[in-house]
Amino acid sequence: MKKKSFNSLCLLPLLFAMVALFPACKKNNDSNAAPVITGVRLYKASPNDSVLKSVQPQGQYVVLEGRHLKNAVLITFDGVRLPFNIALFSDTSAVVQIPSVIPYDNVPAGDLNTIKYTTTAGTTTFNYNIVIPPPDITGISNEDAAVGDSVKIYGVNFFLIKSLTYAGITISANGYSHSADGTAISLAVPPGISQTGGVVSVTTKSGVATTTYNVEDFVDGVFQNWDNVNGYPWGCGSSNSSTDYPGNTNWYGVFSTSNMAAHDGSWWAHPGVNMGNNQWVPAADISNSPANYAVKFEISVPASTPWTNGSIFVAVNYSFNYIALYRPWAKNGSFTTNGWQTVTIPLSTFKPNNGTGDPSVASISALVGSSGNNGMNIWFMNDGDTPVTSFKAAIDNIRVVKIK
Repeated sequence: MKKKSFNSLCLLPLLFAMVALFPACKKNNDSNAAPVITGVRLYKASPNDSVLKSVQPQGQYVVLEGRHLKNAVLITFDGVRLPFNIALFSDTSAVVQIPSVIPYDNVPAGDLNTIKYTTTAGTTTFNYNIVIPPPDITGISNEDAAVGDSVKIYGVNFFLIKSLTYAGITISANGYSHSADGTAISLAVPPGISQTGGVVSVTTKSGVATTTYNVEDFVDGVFQNWDNVNGYPWGCGSSNSSTDYPGNTNWYGVFSTSNMAAHDGSWWAHPGVNMGNNQWVPAADISNSPANYAVKFEISVPASTPWTNGSIFVAVNYSFNYIALYRPWAKNGSFTTNGWQTVTIPLSTFKPNNGTGDPSVASISALVGSSGNNGMNIWFMNDGDTPVTSFKAAIDNIRVVKIK
């Protein structure tokens, strides 16, 4: 009896050792298992269901759920390789950032709607609904460019383009190109456009984007263009020289001044365009938000005379109650254009205190009156601390346009 008990006691440590080896063996086996993805969820906690049945590439973070995910070496969404931080991974989850741009024109069909996940132990492909975002137009480089001149349509998701319309004219597939990141379309302004122009529309496999406003419109909302709409404003000279300002569409206004002292606010003594009453906004739209309308014009600033200080002031009928400032040189210290480009100044940017105060104008009627009909002034003044040695620019096609 004692001998049996002794033998049993001797076997107990061996039994415990064997039991202890079982988890270790399982762990070793798991480390050699291929990854498995079971789903995708929101990175940030949500009171609603955080499971994502589909995603649209917008640069957002998500969590991949599954097993054996820790030792990742390569992850792709629709064939696009993702950078990742392995410190955000565990065996059952991986935090990754979805690409903000997926160049769908170059994605092989076999990579569409897939998440591919590779670890040191293997690769898995997870079929998942990755939604191609619709296109969006954010601007046009020169809305009133001459026929044959190059223009760019700016925006996002210009991939898998099915059709393109510019100023109401259909552009053939070989008549345009787009950037690799889908943010710009380049084309030449086509012939045959009417005086009122037309919209810009981009149709892709995932949707349609169309401007609210017309491009190449020399009639609607125009205050002054020195051609068919010419109130003979005072304050600046005019020219039609294509040598001085190439790419012009006939006549334009010229701003030219020099030796302006610091804080020189004598608008009457320096270049400006002082225009009589015109309809800023249709009377029926006076209740619209000021953000829905904008003052627009084309500007050309030669490389030979960079704009480095001073500001363009936009006022309503000589009033300083609200001013919109345009000083693009402030971003990088200097500003020039490559030909002509469109300037957009939303009415919501008109502010008190010479355009620097708060709050912005609360309503369109507070800015231009209840009828929406009023005068407009565009002045160049030196509101800075240093003298303006020289300023030269051309301006054309002054108008107010609905942008939203």
